[in-house]
Amino acid sequence: MARLASYEKQGVLMHCVARFKERFDELAYALCVEAGKPINDAEGEVTRLIDTFRIAAEESVRNYGEVQPLDISARAKGYMGMWKRVPIGPCSFISPFNFPLNLAAHKIAPAIAMGCPFVMKPASKTPLGAIIMGEVLAECDVLPEGAFSILPASRDGADLFTEDDRLKLLSFTGSPGVGWDLKAKAGKKKVVLELGGNAAVIIDKDADLDDALERVIFGAFYQSGQSCIGVQRILIHADVYDAFKAMLVAKAKTLIAGDPKHRDTFIGPMISDGEAKRLKGWIDEAVAAGATLLCGGGLSRGNMLEATLLEGVPDDAKAKNEEAFGPLAILQRFDHFDAALEEVNNSKFGLQAGIFTRDLFQMFDAWDRLDVGGVVINDVPSYRVDNMPYGGVKDSGLGREGVRFAMEDMSEIRNLVVRRT
Repeated sequence: MARLASYEKQGVLMHCVARFKERFDELAYALCVEAGKPINDAEGEVTRLIDTFRIAAEESVRNYGEVQPLDISARAKGYMGMWKRVPIGPCSFISPFNFPLNLAAHKIAPAIAMGCPFVMKPASKTPLGAIIMGEVLAECDVLPEGAFSILPASRDGADLFTEDDRLKLLSFTGSPGVGWDLKAKAGKKKVVLELGGNAAVIIDKDADLDDALERVIFGAFYQSGQSCIGVQRILIHADVYDAFKAMLVAKAKTLIAGDPKHRDTFIGPMISDGEAKRLKGWIDEAVAAGATLLCGGGLSRGNMLEATLLEGVPDDAKAKNEEAFGPLAILQRFDHFDAALEEVNNSKFGLQAGIFTRDLFQMFDAWDRLDVGGVVINDVPSYRVDNMPYGGVKDSGLGREGVRFAMEDMSEIRNLVVRRT
């Protein structure tokens, strides 16, 4: 893999782009019926899968290095240096169930672009997308034998993905509990972790409330809230709190839940009965502790949870402190922007945050002060473009994805020193 020419790696990635376009409907349908993702969201994920491989194809021919002057003192006169990035070696990838196409793509595509062989363990509940990617890669004769393996396995069966010292990098996307445990077992290899969050959005008093409403509803409830950057905490300025709360509740009650194959369905099932019952338990626990249920909270057919909004949630409630990973958001009032920033930071997570404001100074203040991996202005924290650096701090992980940034993690700098005289 390391000896493949840049144009050969680019050719593999462009082949994938073409074949994914040809198999678009198959990929979307498989995702819809396997994960319960509403078909509109499933088609959106296939589009992002294609984007990610296209970005990787572009980056595969941009693996630049640098010439460095070394004659910084008399003893180094006549010396010059150069460095380049070389593949780190075989990589281990473990991807989650919620974006089984695009989050796998964010590992597979940069590995091919960089020239790293890999083994990929897809999520046990959603392996089909990764298997289809493997089928498409298997069509590429230029890839050497052993370039990749797609290996569905149980969590216990994947221990070697973490512990085998022949693997030089572990990239895991999933829950914090599992991720930090894997890091402890990973030995000498480099580890990249994309973990959870309980992302916050700030609605300041000068926000366009109609615009913010559409985006917050999307951020909180798209694909049944099963996103690590889904909106979980909605911080609303006191001047607009009552008005925006009424708008949110009214809109949430109109969301159609049901068969994910139907195009008018906005909320599909959660991934399992157990996950739906867990979150239902958190909602009931918060209400029992004094929170007000504004809408939703009902559970039907085992894993269909209604779009749920709460307010007055106690600080120690799981619904506020942990990652909901489902169709739940909580409302909080604030009086001053500084207090809102402090509340965003009042979390063990730090993935992304969103702020609806027209104040340029507040935008830069938030960028400086928020302890998160990304700040999104006039949109929800759920927004991501696949070429931007993406990742978190604190319990939300280590490292950054986004194709170019993943390629950096999948490479090492190799220096060259030349004595010219």
